[in-house]
Amino acid sequence: MKQRAKANSVYLVGIALLSVYLFWGGTYVGMKIAIETMPPFLMAGIRFFVAGAVLYVISRLSGAKRPAGREWRASAIVGTLLLLGGNGLVAWSEQRVSSSIASLIVAAVPVWMMLFGWLSRSGKRPTTGVIAGIVLGLLGIAVLVFQPGQRDNGTATDLTGIITLLAASLSWAAGSIYSRSARMPDSPLMSTAAQMLTGGALLLIFSYFTGDWSKMDVPAISLRSYAALGYLIVFGSIIGYTAYIWLLKNADAALVSTYAFVNPVVAVFLGWLLAGEELTFNTLTAAVIIIASVVLVTIFRSRAVPASQEQGTEQVNVKNKSQLLRSSLPK
Repeated sequence: MKQRAKANSVYLVGIALLSVYLFWGGTYVGMKIAIETMPPFLMAGIRFFVAGAVLYVISRLSGAKRPAGREWRASAIVGTLLLLGGNGLVAWSEQRVSSSIASLIVAAVPVWMMLFGWLSRSGKRPTTGVIAGIVLGLLGIAVLVFQPGQRDNGTATDLTGIITLLAASLSWAAGSIYSRSARMPDSPLMSTAAQMLTGGALLLIFSYFTGDWSKMDVPAISLRSYAALGYLIVFGSIIGYTAYIWLLKNADAALVSTYAFVNPVVAVFLGWLLAGEELTFNTLTAAVIIIASVVLVTIFRSRAVPASQEQGTEQVNVKNKSQLLRSSLPK
């Protein structure tokens, strides 16, 4: 019986991990296809508000408490940084760059988080491995930036799109760091639901001022874009994140963290397969460099020491690891 239970557990972990790998890796090309006939900020607002409402109902049915006022306030701040400033800008930038490039730049978020932590007053002194990861990440982004004249699926890979993606990554990193100390609901699913509801609402409001509502031509929305939006809501935001939360409780944190460097590989492949995006030498080179940087930062970040200490390392408990992982990339 024990062997059977263990085998079932391994089987379930494999399914959940594969779901996170594929579903979250597919969100970049999903956004690319959805915004073909939908305005980006309005599309993102609909996606997260609907997904947040579904997760809220699921959380309440499972016994989670309603968020208190200050928890809603903290959720709104996190939702602003992660979803409005982070995901919304990624969706907008994919009008100008390929989903492959978007996924690679966003993949460097752990690098920015480590850099922010290093520069903060109470930051940790990075190990040699982490410094190497940060340098590699910056190098990989430089390789992406300096490829003038390249075109992906008819859309210019321009500097504006790259800068927007960098701003989105920085916003996501800032929101991730803030979420670690913010007063959020105890239930991870309720916490996510609150972030998605508030972030989705803010995206809908913001989209009105960007003119997305006037640009929305419902009869002109393609079946392809509707399908992509449905994928983002169901598989990217609901199933993918639920599988991720389950993994945090039932699998080793180091194993779960591998999504950070598997997702961009999946995204690059799907962008080529489904969106007809050209895989240039620069893009492939940058993919190898950035993924290597994320691997280094992921492996060595737990070995960082406080800046005030010359020797020794800080032990990270399971709860802190879960918080760190949970704040990284809920697609």
